[in-house]
Amino acid sequence: MNQRTYHRVLTIAGSDSGGGAGIQADLKTIAAHGCYGASVITALTAQNTLGVTGIHAVPVDFVAAQMDAVLADIGADAVKIGMLFSPELIRTVAQGLIRHGVKTIVLDPVMVAQSGDKLLQDEAIAALKSELIPLATLITPNLPEASVLLGREIATQEAAMEALTQLAAMGCGNVLIKGGHLESGDSDDCLWLGPEGRIVTLLGVRIPTRNNHGTGCTLSSAIASNLAKGEDVEMAVRHAKDYISGAIRAGAAYVIGRGHGPVHHFYRFFE
Repeated sequence: MNQRTYHRVLTIAGSDSGGGAGIQADLKTIAAHGCYGASVITALTAQNTLGVTGIHAVPVDFVAAQMDAVLADIGADAVKIGMLFSPELIRTVAQGLIRHGVKTIVLDPVMVAQSGDKLLQDEAIAALKSELIPLATLITPNLPEASVLLGREIATQEAAMEALTQLAAMGCGNVLIKGGHLESGDSDDCLWLGPEGRIVTLLGVRIPTRNNHGTGCTLSSAIASNLAKGEDVEMAVRHAKDYISGAIRAGAAYVIGRGHGPVHHFYRFFE
């Protein structure tokens, strides 16, 4: 009997008690892509569709213990990183990735929740730029996150195009700037493929819905899953964008909670 193996994806992120973002969205997305998901929880949040009412950071030594437990035994074909909150936590995660020789890393520099609640301490931004971005295969900031990383406002497609190589200069291999916050009507993303020195524009039609909680978590986890299955960066991003577009479109038909509801992670399997 031939033994089979899974495509393994590790998510390092915060827990969302409402289930729409963070670890919960990541694991749903990884499963929807036919991969095996493992998790390292960096923070517990008390939140729902209306917002975040509390954040409890996990001690950094316990984050390291989770990383060591998973990576030393199960391993990972790709790692997705989300909410990290503090500079100490960022350094701990970076050291763990180096210690275990992780090569495929998708970094979603989560700073603010959909509700507007801050999820990253101000002093953590420098650590993110110096410690973690240089390890990343791909970073996936939205326009506000790209603006914070570069210290200037980025609000247009033209500004996003200019920002790609400046973000890549921080040491990451590839950069995806998400266009969900564009002032224009569409939701186009732009992708810098560093090894090829090429920019790709990924067109997207904006879908009218308030159920957009966890879209960034879901997209980055979909990309990591596709990379774990052996796709190159461009195809992994293209397929992930197709997936999140479908999840947003399907989720728009549902009512859950009184605020920003989730996308439909399993729309390919049930209505």
